[in-house]
Amino acid sequence: MPGVKRVSNRIEEITGIPQGNYESFQILKYEVGEFYRRHHDSSGKNKNMSGHRILTVFLYLNDVEEGGETAFTDLGISVKPKKGRALIWPSVLNDDPDSWDSRTYHEARAVVKGTKYAANHWIHQYDFRNANVWGCSGSFA
Repeated sequence: MPGVKRVSNRIEEITGIPQGNYESFQILKYEVGEFYRRHHDSSGKNKNMSGHRILTVFLYLNDVEEGGETAFTDLGISVKPKKGRALIWPSVLNDDPDSWDSRTYHEARAVVKGTKYAANHWIHQYDFRNANVWGCSGSFA
């Protein structure tokens, strides 16, 4: 899929982190009334081969007529879905990548009108792809 490869290449260019550290894209669809409660994207205090999820890259695939914002509740920031918009946020602290960045708890607010399509890559400290192939990623722990 050339479009997916192009987007992943662009993410690698922006972050400087090799694609081997990325989990596969998750494609998300929210219809009217659907939302996702406040949560954190960190993979927790794990010691697996791929390390922690250090970044989330979140892509909006369409405009949403009303609602569907991504809200960072502790920061007081809310981002309206707009086709082509991308968000990148850390899951861990720069000076201590074993500790969550508690500021980046977030939620997907309910879609009021329309449908929301989005995609995300979770990016790990180390090679996720090979660790996952060998069953050492901890992604199902």
